[in-house]
Amino acid sequence: MADKTPTPADSAAVAAPASPPAAPERLTSAPGYQVRRLHQAYLAAWVRAVDRTLTGPQFAVLTTVHVYPGSDQSSLASAVALDTSTMADLAQRLEKRGLLERRTTAADGRRKLLYLTPEGERTLAAAEARVRELDERLLDTYGPADRGRLLRELTSLADRWERLGAEG
Repeated sequence: MADKTPTPADSAAVAAPASPPAAPERLTSAPGYQVRRLHQAYLAAWVRAVDRTLTGPQFAVLTTVHVYPGSDQSSLASAVALDTSTMADLAQRLEKRGLLERRTTAADGRRKLLYLTPEGERTLAAAEARVRELDERLLDTYGPADRGRLLRELTSLADRWERLGAEG
């Protein structure tokens, strides 16, 4: 009967490789995979450079409410690319943090109008500078014309993918 005790040579053969495997080409050639990588990298950069508790979607809501105070929650959801249920949850969390005020309209008790609180204004102003610094770092390898072209391409891609996602 053969001894089944692993030898040092056996252990080396099954040990983890020195470096992780590379993503297969079928992934790296997929646009969705690259978009997900970009999103993950952006989230990590956001947490380090902007804020650990204020998320990108929350920043988008605060920014949009600042520009359009008194707009209804549903309309703003579309402006910041959120579905209405996510927007309702996010607005409620911002309200609990004292950054946003939701007012019910007299004509329709379900309709919520959004306003920044003074603390919301301060939080937005403080985050704004850090967001612009992060944007600059993310695009610092591009000249002004290339930045414009890149943003137009990203916008066009997002618009198209949103349309594709909305198709039945």
